[in-house]
Amino acid sequence: MQGISDIRIVGIDAKRPPRVRKEPYIDLFFELSHQAPGSWCEAFNRLTDKSDPAIRIDKNEGLFIDTYVRDMNQIQAHLDKIMKTVTACNEQYIESIRQSTLAAAGANASLAGDGGEQGKLNTIIAALRFDD
Repeated sequence: MQGISDIRIVGIDAKRPPRVRKEPYIDLFFELSHQAPGSWCEAFNRLTDKSDPAIRIDKNEGLFIDTYVRDMNQIQAHLDKIMKTVTACNEQYIESIRQSTLAAAGANASLAGDGGEQGKLNTIIAALRFDD
């Protein structure tokens, strides 16, 4: 199973390869290693919100990063920038999940302090292990 930390750019979308056109830009569609969740895509788009040239990912599709360059000699530098942003987004997303888990654990711990039957039930639920 692939996780958030495994999200990375693996290539160019085979269905939309870069083409030299008479317009002064080259569209680029970078493919991710696997589909990213919508919330990851939203976080990525926030990180790239002020990028020039624009960098976006469709949160419903979550598989391709859309961008462009004006000069083909800028492609590698632009890719390097996007790859760093993907890594930063992975780290921030994982940290936000960790913070949410800690907050939920704190809330559960406060419930475990309840007396009586509810406290006993909360303790049992908190101690459940879902691994093999």
